[in-house]
Amino acid sequence: MTDIQELLLSRIRDVPDYPQPGVMFKDITPLLADPAAFTALTDALAELCVRRGATKVVGLEARGFILGAPVAVRAGLGFIPVRKAGKLPGATLSQSYDLEYGSAEIEVHAEDLAVGDRVMVIDDVLATGGTAEAALHLIRRAGAEIAGVAVLMELGFLPGRARVEPALGGAPLDALLAV
Repeated sequence: MTDIQELLLSRIRDVPDYPQPGVMFKDITPLLADPAAFTALTDALAELCVRRGATKVVGLEARGFILGAPVAVRAGLGFIPVRKAGKLPGATLSQSYDLEYGSAEIEVHAEDLAVGDRVMVIDDVLATGGTAEAALHLIRRAGAEIAGVAVLMELGFLPGRARVEPALGGAPLDALLAV
């Protein structure tokens, strides 16, 4: 394990039985509250954006906003929020996706992505992969290319990677931590 991985992992708090019994929630708020850890995380994700040739960063609601916005600033890129349906004013593109029980929908402003953009998707956790997969479809429908997906942590006991990989079309999926 690298020094940055040790630092990040040391600032993630396990919360048992949240939001329901049997779930071990990974709370990143202690990491965000630690300026050294938050800076290290921001720098690592920004470096991935530069390495992958990204021209824009998409952050997935809501913790992807917290991580993606400073990453975009650090990398010198624009930031695009992908929100839950009904939260953005103006013309949007939307993408529905299936959840374990039911479905959800995300949106992006139609004019925020264009042909020639190379987009890095940033989020805190890759779990089941539904939101990330939907975001990749949405980005492609807008005419942009996928530079990759980068997350703070991947929950390896869930099928997120297997669900997202076909939608990546060969673009990389980077997780700083695997838990």
